[in-house]
Amino acid sequence: MTGADHLLPLRTKLRSLRTAPFGADPAGARMERIRRSPHFVDGSFQNPVGARIRPSGSTVEFAKTYFQKEQRAHRTPNGNVPVHPTTLADLAAPPVSGLRLTWMGHSSVLAEIDGSRVLFDPVWGERCSPFPFAGPKRLHPTPVPLAALGPVDVVVISHDHYDHLDLPTIRALAGTDTVFAVPLGVGAHLERWGVPADRLRELDWNETTTVGGLRLTATPARHFCGRGLRNQQHTLWASWAVAGPEHRIYHSGDTGYFPGFRDIGAEHGPFDATMIQIGAYSEYWPDIHMTPAEGMRAHLDLQGGSPHGVLLPIHWGTFNLAPHAWAEPAEWTKDAGDEADQPLAFPRPGEPFEPAGILPVEPWWRPLSPALARPWRLAADQAPAGSAPAARGDLDLAGER
Repeated sequence: MTGADHLLPLRTKLRSLRTAPFGADPAGARMERIRRSPHFVDGSFQNPVGARIRPSGSTVEFAKTYFQKEQRAHRTPNGNVPVHPTTLADLAAPPVSGLRLTWMGHSSVLAEIDGSRVLFDPVWGERCSPFPFAGPKRLHPTPVPLAALGPVDVVVISHDHYDHLDLPTIRALAGTDTVFAVPLGVGAHLERWGVPADRLRELDWNETTTVGGLRLTATPARHFCGRGLRNQQHTLWASWAVAGPEHRIYHSGDTGYFPGFRDIGAEHGPFDATMIQIGAYSEYWPDIHMTPAEGMRAHLDLQGGSPHGVLLPIHWGTFNLAPHAWAEPAEWTKDAGDEADQPLAFPRPGEPFEPAGILPVEPWWRPLSPALARPWRLAADQAPAGSAPAARGDLDLAGER
């Protein structure tokens, strides 16, 4: 401290205390571009459909549910998650069909598509948190060391929350030749962490960039952003449509259900595979994360209303982020897929598969989970024929588990 420090504005002092994991705020030309975005209104980015981004309901009741000893036990596996043991050997040969997906856990997916390698939302850190000693800790190890994964043509980031944008992972990738495709404003974090500006492709919704033979389009999502307590909504969130010469894939990032999935599918689909968020939902935040039923509905919307391609469930199994049971997203998604006659893939973390080939469908999570009550089945049985999947608000998921 110097004698003049007391004269500095409080905002400047607080910014000086912001350590590297918190990232950086957009400024200068980047902020000017953000202000010109049609989705930036009244000083912040806006959702395509109105969404409450703070938890609803009673904080006391949520705390009771979240910290109850019996419920906490259900939110983690009761044994070791079976990580696929031969990932690197399996990836050594190119995919026969031209498209192969490898779920690394949570929302991290390596997509090998038409000769290019795309890495979505890579998180190799031990915690999704700005602190090494606190915050959600991973429930299984990473399937392979990041350095052993080999060259990646493009890293795609959906938004800047800690379970999707990880400082140690980005710093490791910054030392490679990969390109980073990110939503508008997120580039400020990456530049602070050592990614050169000329390797950034920073997009608003419905903007497209080309990397090698791939077209990557940032598409709308219903979520929010931020890495600190003071969230100004100055970084955008997005889903992504990726098209190669022969194949098309879609990654949802984090999102609540909204009608815009139909528009995305009509513009960029149908897709050979979708990677859809089906975990970390709660009745306390119904607008910003999808239940498995809503995730299935989103996939069908993206495919023009009918079963098509393969749905890979993401955003579950790796971190404990919500009150639901650890295995509930997988079981509910499996039931939703059976009802819709939609092919699903349930790989173990690190298990590569080709959507055009034999799909991994074994419910490997069941030996690690107690029996579940399945309240969603009751809701489906009581719904009128032909109705849409039940919304999250129709179920007391925390109370009936």
